[in-house]
Amino acid sequence: MSANDISFMKINLKVWRQRNQNAAGKLVEYSLDNISPDMSFLEMFDVLNGELTKKGEEIIAFDHDCREGICGMCSMYINGRAHGPQTGATTCQLHMRSFSDGDTIVVEPWRARAFPVIKDLMVDRAAFDRVVQAGGYISVNTGSARDANETLIPRPIADEAMDAAQCIGCGACVAACKNASAMLFVAAKVSHLAVLPQGKAEASQRAEKMVAQMDAEGFGACSFTGACSVECPKSISLDHIARLNREYLGAKVTSEVV
Repeated sequence: MSANDISFMKINLKVWRQRNQNAAGKLVEYSLDNISPDMSFLEMFDVLNGELTKKGEEIIAFDHDCREGICGMCSMYINGRAHGPQTGATTCQLHMRSFSDGDTIVVEPWRARAFPVIKDLMVDRAAFDRVVQAGGYISVNTGSARDANETLIPRPIADEAMDAAQCIGCGACVAACKNASAMLFVAAKVSHLAVLPQGKAEASQRAEKMVAQMDAEGFGACSFTGACSVECPKSISLDHIARLNREYLGAKVTSEVV
């Protein structure tokens, strides 16, 4: 196939540029006319950065790692939606064929007080790490690997735990929520342990500690709009937020009685 047989797209971009957390940011316009519809969104940014390098300009900083929808690093707000127009997918799984020739695409970083901008499209999501460190683990002795595997877990319970464990911590739920709430993220991390027998021993204190850390990080309250689940690339169910609320209220009642 010759180059003349390949159909290229022209794309106009408005990309958020910000030197660091303390600097003022702004949208900067770029234009590309050699974009293949089969490129991923991140590959399109690779092309743009290549052109900026040739011009001697500073490249656009953005997070990426696996580019397979696993790591959750590719956090971008694209035309007003977390990860872009494709539902149930990360930014790296979004392809340029989702847009039309001549489209203008606005790309911004996550907007949340708990996710300060590092540079351009990169944000600091260490707040998620601290929430998990507060209680998102099992510290009780479950025995050796063989002993743990001998604990029989019904298939529906295992499936429910795996559904919650799919959360990749990308932060799309926070970005989609008008209150920048992390309830879906925390709920997923609480839920995938709370339903398993190994996690029940610490279930109450886990929910209480993780919610307390979530509040300390500056995340907002749940907006009850359900936007978090819709924009989640793994489609984590709102049912897990209901479980988190039950676990948390049960923990508070128990601690007050004690």
